[in-house]
Amino acid sequence: MSFPPGLLRQCLILAGPTASGKSAAALLLAERIGAEIVSLDSMTVYKGMDIGTAKPSHAERQRVAHHLLDIADPWEEFSVAEYLRLVQQAADRILITGRVPLFVGGTGLYLRALLRGFSAGPQADWQLRQQWQQAAEQNGPRWLHAELQRRDPAAAAKLHPNDMRRLIRAIEVFEITGRPISEDHHQQPLPPEQQPRLAVWLQPDRDWLYHRIDQRVQQMLADGWLQEAGRLLELSQPPGRTASQALGYRELFQYLQDGGDLQAVTAGICTATRQFAKRQHTWFRSLTECRPLPVGPGSSAEIIAQQLQDLLASRPGE
Repeated sequence: MSFPPGLLRQCLILAGPTASGKSAAALLLAERIGAEIVSLDSMTVYKGMDIGTAKPSHAERQRVAHHLLDIADPWEEFSVAEYLRLVQQAADRILITGRVPLFVGGTGLYLRALLRGFSAGPQADWQLRQQWQQAAEQNGPRWLHAELQRRDPAAAAKLHPNDMRRLIRAIEVFEITGRPISEDHHQQPLPPEQQPRLAVWLQPDRDWLYHRIDQRVQQMLADGWLQEAGRLLELSQPPGRTASQALGYRELFQYLQDGGDLQAVTAGICTATRQFAKRQHTWFRSLTECRPLPVGPGSSAEIIAQQLQDLLASRPGE
């Protein structure tokens, strides 16, 4: 399954690690060039998960139309294939109105699927997945990474040892099909004439980003993130496998159910978020279609938006 190249050519992409400032810059850019924002985030699709996903506020959605937010209940599973189907519909609708689709987010898998297509592979075997999850919890993530290395060295080389979710999925595909998942991920970059008009990822200074991550986690908790997590646990159905593993929510769910030291939980969320940002960096760096834009101290939303607008204006023939 792939996003039509002719349609992709008319789109813009702004990706970046969490807390790198992409959402605020995208809002300004969209207002200036007549764009509508299409989410490139795997967790903002879920209703009720607002604070912890940094979902755009009601006021921001009034300023610029946003697409693919709040389209699934937290207990539902949402696939990459479903994402590609819905974003194609959204981009078509935006272009019909004479506006520009601007994809914004940080989910590397969604970005890769958008640019290079996606092979869904076999349906999930939840029993097999649970067995590997339990084994990984007993033996540790590096043991899990070694198990994948034995089955699919190419996939193991691309995955971080702590990325247990994707490690288990890669092993699961091999166990079900007898073929490595890396065979399904061989898509090459599109030729330049079929690539998006502009595809940029924000490449933040590390210390600057880590400081912003710590500040944002604290602000989210002050804004009621813990209470939001509590409301999700009180729904008629509990959050599903995907939503329950969302960054930060997983730790807060466990705290609400088992108790503990909230300060320690907060520190753990900050650490996990930094590790997640490193994995995002690896995803974006591997996609040669995307141009890095360094950001750091002094990179306000206004400055980043202007840099993006200048890059867009400098492209010949656009």
